[in-house]
Amino acid sequence: MLEPKVFTSDPIIVTSKHTHNKFEEITEKSSVLEGQALQKELSQSLAATLKNETGLAMRSMGPAPSRPVIRGLGSDRVLISEDGNRTTDLSSTSPDHAVTVDPFTIERLEVIRGPKVLLQSPTTIGGVINAVRHEIPQELRETVSGTLGAYGETANSGYLTAATLEVPLNPFMIRGEISRRKTGDISTPIGTLGNSESENLNYSVGGSYIWDYGFVGASMRDFNLDYGIPGGFVGAHPNGVSIEMQKQVRNVKSRINLNMERLENIEIHLTNSYYRHKELESNNSVGADFRIRNNYGFVNLNHLALGFLEKGTVGFWMDSRDFDIGGNVFTPSSKSLHLAGYVYESFTLNRVNLEFAARYNFDNIRPDAEDPDSRIGNIRERTFHTYSLSFSALYQLTETFSFGGNLSKSSRVPTIEELYSEGPHLAAYSYEVGNPDLDAESGVGSELFMYYKSASVYVLGTAFLNYLSSYIIPRNTGETNWRLILPVYQTYGVDALFFGSEFDLEWYLSPKWTFQTSASYTNGSFASSGKPLPWIPPLKGKVGISYSNAPITLNLNTEWAANQYRVDEFEDPTDGYAILNASALYALTLGKQVHHFSLSADNIFDTEYRNHLSRVKSIMPEAGRNFRFTYKMFF
Repeated sequence: MLEPKVFTSDPIIVTSKHTHNKFEEITEKSSVLEGQALQKELSQSLAATLKNETGLAMRSMGPAPSRPVIRGLGSDRVLISEDGNRTTDLSSTSPDHAVTVDPFTIERLEVIRGPKVLLQSPTTIGGVINAVRHEIPQELRETVSGTLGAYGETANSGYLTAATLEVPLNPFMIRGEISRRKTGDISTPIGTLGNSESENLNYSVGGSYIWDYGFVGASMRDFNLDYGIPGGFVGAHPNGVSIEMQKQVRNVKSRINLNMERLENIEIHLTNSYYRHKELESNNSVGADFRIRNNYGFVNLNHLALGFLEKGTVGFWMDSRDFDIGGNVFTPSSKSLHLAGYVYESFTLNRVNLEFAARYNFDNIRPDAEDPDSRIGNIRERTFHTYSLSFSALYQLTETFSFGGNLSKSSRVPTIEELYSEGPHLAAYSYEVGNPDLDAESGVGSELFMYYKSASVYVLGTAFLNYLSSYIIPRNTGETNWRLILPVYQTYGVDALFFGSEFDLEWYLSPKWTFQTSASYTNGSFASSGKPLPWIPPLKGKVGISYSNAPITLNLNTEWAANQYRVDEFEDPTDGYAILNASALYALTLGKQVHHFSLSADNIFDTEYRNHLSRVKSIMPEAGRNFRFTYKMFF
């Protein structure tokens, strides 16, 4: 007679993510940060978490107002989204404005480039950074699950606590999240960067009704962030400026599975958001007050095989924004409307994988008060019709080696600030002059890449060349508004040329040891003169080695950058540097709980170095020796 016996083992974590073709395989390997790799890189901001990824850099004006830059391109050429929904904030318009995304509770970070960018943005020469957290649940779990976590670092005496919880109430799924972060002034090798502290409270709740044919759900999120802008450099207030920021977002999302031979599903998303941003002088008087009321949404129809097309999306996007401006800011309040239609398709011809996307955009920007005789020109309503295209091809020569390229036509319309700014911007420490006659940006981009992946080696090499006409940049004129003692920044539309290369290598020396190195280079110039564009990152990269023997992972790496002496007029150059970092991660399984402990040491030798894209580099270097501790429990 057989007797039953109970067998127990450690939990096995299974994910449903898989790749359908070589394009997706390359993206998963080179452009996605998740799991232990994400936990090791977690930092105070989204940009700091991503700053060492190949092709990315970090623009900053202190630790809180930092934003990712891709291949030398910033502003809204780099779209930031959460679960595919673009964020509502002002981080793309000025270096003093922070991104309203806390990275700690994110499950996955995606850097999207190529044709898929056109599903969210018209700027194919740039990219999309998507933070995945599944705020609105899409799958029904059988048991209660969630995370508890804490984070701390020494360079700014900062700490964070966070929790997420998912509760199944069949056929409903409920998700909640809360995090609180507080940091002090950043400590550098030569002193403390005053007024660089921050405090953040972030919480959300969402729920879905899930059935065989899809789901329908809703969520709400409140994001509150108070932070300082350091002072002490030219144009800055002696004691700096404080910013109070609040964002409220309400989402409704649905996916209806069509279960048809050729049509897969329909996705519908609607968002209402309110954003408030106040800039305060040391006496608490309001120097600038920005309010945005935003309603946007999209409808996507996803299909399966249609003739030679294997998979694709056809969609429509609508965005309506009401932008109110107060305080001592003389930019007129304005309303804008953005409409877009787009298509994305992928298919395979023998050994060739192909992707194609197209997007048409209608943009209308209308100031509340027109002024044909203003000092900056004719402030009036502007309407733009633009289009974007992107085509990628990849040839799989062998099972391990592929090569390919991308051709794209990019577009971007000027922002309200670029068109109509006329006066001081308190926290940016500048006197900003817009240009109401700006044309839309139009760019042509090209890229070649090679990809090799075997059991022992992974290599990805890329070279790119991008030409942008009417490239919109705020440029230091060298003039000073002496009444306010602020440097004058004028918005220009210029022809610009970007070229560069990227390289990634992982060499699996043994089952436990891996050697890693990467490098990124961007050259940006005025097309007419060949002189350097402002705010272009230097040649940079990292070299490291890691040891993994479950449940322990150890990593030692050097983060380096060359000097940047190719600078625009009135822009400061920076010297090169190399800093040593180390990390250790330990994974512990207790019953159904998985505990991740991570300890990182950044800038071990307390080296003085400066980020070329930092607006405060003239007074203080980057953070000195810093120990970061992260704990996460998954249950």
